[in-house]
Amino acid sequence: MKKGIFDLLKGKFLISDDAFKNWRFIVFVSFLAVIMIASSHSADQKVHELAQLNERVKELRSEFVDVRAKVQQLKLESSVMAKVADKGLIPSETPPKKIKVLSEK
Repeated sequence: MKKGIFDLLKGKFLISDDAFKNWRFIVFVSFLAVIMIASSHSADQKVHELAQLNERVKELRSEFVDVRAKVQQLKLESSVMAKVADKGLIPSETPPKKIKVLSEK
């Protein structure tokens, strides 16, 4: 038991007669570890990118709400009248009338 542990610690499995199959396994495991690390980094990068995109969506939604409120304020009749008053335009005193067109059949 002790001899096996000491041989493992000394690395005898790497220089013995059947070391070629051990080296193949070590290279294979190393290759899998590199792939796993690369995959992990790629996933982390996507998570950070997703967080940045979510922040951008929140900013744009907030900006949209602000602009929509300003546009609604500008569309009010009172604000339109105030803007055109200096040009001499005033609201009509007679209300508009609907024109009905009867089709000829």
